[in-house]
Amino acid sequence: MTEVNEGPRVGGWTRFVTARPRLALLAALVLTVLAVLAGSGVADRMGSGGWEDPDAESSYATQALEREFPEAQPNLLLLVDAGDASVDDPAVAAEARRLAGRLAGERGVTGVGSYWQSRSPALRAEDGHEALIAARLTGDETAMGRTLDRIAPSFRGERGVVEVKVGGPVAVRHEMQTIIQEDLLRAELIALPVTLVLLVMVFGSAVAALLPLGIGIVAILGTNAVLRGLTEFTDVSVFAMNLTTALGLGLAIDYALFVVRRFREELSTGAEPLTAVGTTLRTAGRTVLFSALTVAVSLAAMLLFPQYFLRSFAYAGIAVVLLAAAAALILLPAALVLLGHRVNSLDLRTLLRRGRPGKRPDEEGAAWGRAATLVMRRAPFFALGTTAVLVLLGLPFLGVRFGTADDRQLPSTAESHTVQQHIREGFPGSPGGGLDVLAEGPATRAQYAAYKERVAALPEVVRVDGPLVKGDTAYFTVLPEGEAVDDPAQRLVGDLRALDAPFDTSVTGAAAVLVDSKDALGERIPAAAVFIVVVTLLLVFLLTGSVLIPVQAVVLNALSLTAMFGAVVWVFQDGHLSGLLGFTTTGSIETTLPVLMFCVAFGLSMDYGVFLLSRIKEEHDHGGDHEQAVRLGLRRTGGLITAAAVILAVVMVAIGTSRVTNTKMLGLGIALAVLMDAMIVRSLLVPSVMRLTGRATWWAPRPLRRFHERFGLSEGEPVRPPAEAAETAAGSATGHASRTEGARDTVEARG
Repeated sequence: MTEVNEGPRVGGWTRFVTARPRLALLAALVLTVLAVLAGSGVADRMGSGGWEDPDAESSYATQALEREFPEAQPNLLLLVDAGDASVDDPAVAAEARRLAGRLAGERGVTGVGSYWQSRSPALRAEDGHEALIAARLTGDETAMGRTLDRIAPSFRGERGVVEVKVGGPVAVRHEMQTIIQEDLLRAELIALPVTLVLLVMVFGSAVAALLPLGIGIVAILGTNAVLRGLTEFTDVSVFAMNLTTALGLGLAIDYALFVVRRFREELSTGAEPLTAVGTTLRTAGRTVLFSALTVAVSLAAMLLFPQYFLRSFAYAGIAVVLLAAAAALILLPAALVLLGHRVNSLDLRTLLRRGRPGKRPDEEGAAWGRAATLVMRRAPFFALGTTAVLVLLGLPFLGVRFGTADDRQLPSTAESHTVQQHIREGFPGSPGGGLDVLAEGPATRAQYAAYKERVAALPEVVRVDGPLVKGDTAYFTVLPEGEAVDDPAQRLVGDLRALDAPFDTSVTGAAAVLVDSKDALGERIPAAAVFIVVVTLLLVFLLTGSVLIPVQAVVLNALSLTAMFGAVVWVFQDGHLSGLLGFTTTGSIETTLPVLMFCVAFGLSMDYGVFLLSRIKEEHDHGGDHEQAVRLGLRRTGGLITAAAVILAVVMVAIGTSRVTNTKMLGLGIALAVLMDAMIVRSLLVPSVMRLTGRATWWAPRPLRRFHERFGLSEGEPVRPPAEAAETAAGSATGHASRTEGARDTVEARG
């Protein structure tokens, strides 16, 4: 059976993606169903850690202590509350010993200890009404989570004369994983209907509005399957699922918006559906491809870092970007060919117009054209003023303080957060907040004692416990002044590592992990920045053929992120709006979050930059007048970029409703960056800067021009030899329309 009437001859890629549209959509449906099956249960196989450098000294020491002294690294804590009684009451002590004995007999549990066994003051609250049972769950994160699910119900709650709450690092991570899954489902339920309403407002047609949502769902489900496969070979963070949903919906909608909008634009000129698809793929399709590559490059930079938290976002981000672009360039054209003019069906905006006629095609975007004219007339004012405002908004980031993620990411009502807060506020020395020094090699008791004295003499040390010796291995616990990861604790890490000893020493603990994480990031950030900048410059040059435009794009994109970084510090570090947003401030920002947010936000900014620059380049190629090209480019894309940014911001804000602070920070921060980029940078800074650079904007030395002519691509129609003219004749109507509109805009501007 013949699928479509091909009509005019079309190019190779168009022919490939539209030859059997029904078959292509059926294959996509089958693959999507398989992806659902393959990706089911992916969250249960993900981890909630990954902030540490696996090759660092602290990681080595932690693994050695887990192996040799499991009781030294407890990851499960039972907070035993005696109520009004004392923890030393005989009935309380008997019940606590019974609970500790039961815990020691559980499968997957080792290193059980308690206050009632050791009488350690660090395990007894200062008011005498609470004390701790500590243990270590064995295995990887998945195994520990299953063990916790199995044993926690039999210990939690009223147990004889005491009440027990479950906490510790394992409980924190497990509760975080559960909350993230619940919040992600809620975010999707919020984002999908709101996004559909916004798409209907943009397109009018309910049919056209459903297409981007379909592309987004395909991208999300496909990425979940990819992540499920990756969990068989490497650690993947559960936080990456938030990025999968956000980028899956956001970018797929962006790409589908531009493809569908261009297709409808071609139909409005009288083109047949298949011809319109061909022109759309040669123009907007190429821009989508370049956009996907620029976003993927920004995300790929996170592969250079050792923390699997960051690498997980690269896995998820690259997969969802490529799948969204593939769906927009393969499945969407097939659907558009089948729909044809029915893509404009069910125009719901007619219900709101109440008989008033809609805008004529020549009126679309006129306000953006006038705004661009105004901005370019006062280019120095807008360029300098906008830059000053963005720099001012970013100033709070100069006071950033880096820390580690802990239980305070969770809502205050979470059980594991409650346990840790009780320990933090009511127990001497904050158990688990000290530094552990691993000593390896033969040593005498006198040598251990002398080393302990030297450690105790260090400025930031409050107390030194140990050593606990097993063969030629021992460890000391060092309690620093203040909080577990503040400046004195970090200085103490350096002092301990510099201290001479008659044996090999390695330092671990929260402060040591933070120091090593900061060092690992600091070593690799320059390489990641160079990678992003160089590849972005190359891609934008291939798109535009200009030397100056790629530099402008990188600088202006980076400038668009200042508000995000300033807001992150002002809100999440300093605690402004913490009550309104519902989170507990820690006075610091987790070290990996700024890197993650930069890579994601920079990529999204380049996404919008590519859409605007490609249309400006197309108009410049058609007419040759620089200012007119800028005006027409903004007129053609300003409304669409703003709509796309608002939709993506809605998705990110939905993610930002999470009860986990890092996810809230990621969602709200990137939403702010996207809106600032689309509404401020693209609308004010780009046209004003391009007006100031004038015709030099398009300059390139002759060798680079030849390189671009050979390898470059743009949204404009390529120059082809006469033998191929018939194949591209369908696109000429678009060029004519642009030139006609350009003449009309010129008249408007002069008037």
